Amino acid sequence: MVTGKEGEKYCENRFKWKSSGPPNADGERANARRLQGAAASTPAGRVRGEKGGSGGSPAGPARPASLPTCAAGAPAAPGLSPPAMAQGAGPSGAEAQLGSAPGPAGRLCPEHGLELGWFCCAERRPVCAHCCRDHRLRPLAEEAAERRNKIVDQCETLQLQSAVTAKYVAEVLPEKKQHVVSAASRAREVLIQRLNLVRNVCESEEQRLLDMAHTEEERAHQNILTQQVHWTESLRKLGALRTYLVAMITARDDHGLVQAEEEIFERLEEAEGILKPQESEKLNFNPQCIQSPLMSRLWAAAVLCRNSGQYEVHIDEKTVSPLLMLSEDKKTLTFSPKKVKSDPDGPERFDHWPNALAEESFHKGIHSWRVSVAKSAAYKLGISYKSVQRKGTGPEARLGYNPFSWVFSRYDKEFRFSHDSCHQTVDLLKYPTEIGVLVDLDVGELLFYDPESCVVLHAHHENFTAPIYPTLAVADQSISLIQ
Repeated sequence: MVTGKEGEKYCENRFKWKSSGPPNADGERANARRLQGAAASTPAGRVRGEKGGSGGSPAGPARPASLPTCAAGAPAAPGLSPPAMAQGAGPSGAEAQLGSAPGPAGRLCPEHGLELGWFCCAERRPVCAHCCRDHRLRPLAEEAAERRNKIVDQCETLQLQSAVTAKYVAEVLPEKKQHVVSAASRAREVLIQRLNLVRNVCESEEQRLLDMAHTEEERAHQNILTQQVHWTESLRKLGALRTYLVAMITARDDHGLVQAEEEIFERLEEAEGILKPQESEKLNFNPQCIQSPLMSRLWAAAVLCRNSGQYEVHIDEKTVSPLLMLSEDKKTLTFSPKKVKSDPDGPERFDHWPNALAEESFHKGIHSWRVSVAKSAAYKLGISYKSVQRKGTGPEARLGYNPFSWVFSRYDKEFRFSHDSCHQTVDLLKYPTEIGVLVDLDVGELLFYDPESCVVLHAHHENFTAPIYPTLAVADQSISLIQ
């Protein structure tokens, strides 16, 4: 095993080794020749020399008559001498005559008894000069030197990688940590600043709306007080007139009653000038005084965030029109000009208009759901009572054309809110891709909201008297409920 200092020394001498080979190459070559001579002096070596013919050299015995085969099983080419291998893909002629090449001392071929001084490029293993005669051979020392150089290159690459990593750990990561601390601190400061601004704006808006409510309350109280004074005086006059008329009847004789005709007529005209009390909106508190676009947007966003994931709204398959296809998850309605519904036509199904109701109903509290409308240019969405008509082509079954449904609709480029055949055009700067529906049944408010732009599309106030159902209709492409 090479130690750290030995490895560094080796890396320093790498260029020297590439050009001249390892420092002990000459010693290895000398040892190889001595081992070869010793092998030739053994009985086995003499036998191999005899089989090679009288022209064999004692310094390098000739190849045996029976040629070895490669690991792949291909026999050696007959008549291919070591010099021929040098011309093709083997050792040089002189080295072949010696029967060895520079290699690690003491490692002999188990078959030929020669030093494993060559490297077979096909079988990728050390061989002797008589092995693998039909493969390309190269000196083992040259192969080892090339591998050493590759290892040295890899060591240099690892050293550079280690330097980069060490610099990253020592410099970049601490700097990143400091940047994270600074960025987080700055983000918290920005968040606090913005929340304080929002809080201040909300507090100012709250105070303004409370003042408006107080002003409206004072106005209504003043009108009630005025009416109270007025009608109290009128009541007094009516009482006095009645007392006068009773006295005329009971206190005067016939002659006096007839003579008081003109006086009685004047008093009756005065009574006719006192009108009957009429209902007046001036005596009521106007809830519109606390309506605020800012508060509506904040309220809608808060409701959508709070209710997100609390419950799911599913379309009731029994109500789906034959012109619509319902997805398996009961979330998407797809319009088809041809009737595709094969289910029985039950009493709850819309048979003409492409409408559908949800399975869920609500009768109190605040509820919201969102509808994706990006793919459709003709749709309706809103709420309706269960009593909405399901059959026929009349307005009773058409959403927005009866007293039982409230819908926001789009027809190409036109947007409007519809209820009981009353339509209010809604002007929008851009087409919404998603619409949130919010309903406060306790207050009686229905609101359509664009979550992407935080814009209230339309708000409607109604005293709902029955449970409401989410309602959908589509006449182009598809729309989907979003969880």
